[in-house]
Amino acid sequence: MNNIAIIGAGITTFGESWDKSLRDMILEASLLALSDAGLAPKNIDAIFIGNMLGSKTAGQSHLGSLVATQLGIDVDSTRVEAACASGGLAILRAIESIQSGRHETVLVVGAEKMSDLSNGEITNALMEAGDEEWEMPYGATFAGLYALMAKIHMQKYHTTERQLAEVAVKNHYHASLNSHAHFRNTITVEQVLASPPVATPLKLLDCCPNSDGGAAVILTSKRHVKSHHDPVFVLGAASATDTLSLAQRAHISEIRATQKASQQALKEAGVTQKDIDVLEVHDCFTIAEIMALEDMEFYKKGAAAKAIQRGETKLGGKLPVNVSGGLKAAGHPVGATGVKQAVEIVTQLRGKAQQRQVKNAKIGLTHNVGGTGATCVVHIFGKEDHA
Repeated sequence: MNNIAIIGAGITTFGESWDKSLRDMILEASLLALSDAGLAPKNIDAIFIGNMLGSKTAGQSHLGSLVATQLGIDVDSTRVEAACASGGLAILRAIESIQSGRHETVLVVGAEKMSDLSNGEITNALMEAGDEEWEMPYGATFAGLYALMAKIHMQKYHTTERQLAEVAVKNHYHASLNSHAHFRNTITVEQVLASPPVATPLKLLDCCPNSDGGAAVILTSKRHVKSHHDPVFVLGAASATDTLSLAQRAHISEIRATQKASQQALKEAGVTQKDIDVLEVHDCFTIAEIMALEDMEFYKKGAAAKAIQRGETKLGGKLPVNVSGGLKAAGHPVGATGVKQAVEIVTQLRGKAQQRQVKNAKIGLTHNVGGTGATCVVHIFGKEDHA
């Protein structure tokens, strides 16, 4: 695992990109990553693309061929779909392809074009990542399902709506320092609490936006890592699944897939939670960030919300979380999110995050979730090779 590194990273601006198509964002992110790596398209052996909604938002499902065509190369090119974890899983598939010896240098690009559909159409499309038997027929949405998770968490651990709001406030502050973020405005706890209800206890400002955007990374094997000036090494990676519906889970206020994937990735990397300097976690709703930090055992159950309220997870705190702004404020183009998280960690470990730079960041973690946690992918990256 330590012989694989990211040598190129690129990202588009997230937001409502009315002047760009899905093709445009795929090509832009890919070319930025290639330029960062100092490579040409002909140097790429394979491509993995993370995308969930291309068939609905762009009328295009065959994205493997599309990416290769856009780059003018004839290589093994595959679309990876795992709902909102598509990007993270695409990176894992690229890592595995290099580990197997089949490929040496692989491009991973995640992209989504969401603004061309109405909120209702996007909500219905996203719910195809839910349970078609026990959730969709009864009008469930992901906001509603995460609201159920929040309610149970509040009952068990006395988490408050104000503590949920603190997650949004923190992540909007981080996004205000990120030129690629969808929302670059700061907000207050009072504004979050006063925003319109979406699914009690979640309000509008507890929820991430539907965004357009693309992100890309280039991974390579040890032979090419040695010649690159600024590699970021893959230390550990894992994915796990849980039940598709909430109704089948033993505990609704936690995500077993997150627990399993994080445990495996940490073990593979040979590090513990105390070694992690910066995290990008899947905060599609404010409760999701709290649950993620507890499921990955950075905090005990019921303790994460209090830590966030104390400022521990803010830039400058002891455990900076979502310094990009997270999904909540940087945006959530679903297929791109897992790749964007990796781009952010690469930027941090290279020391190039400017105003949002985490001091002396050497090891970072990404956590990407599909659905209500039916899929989870965790990656651990290091500034130095631990081999």
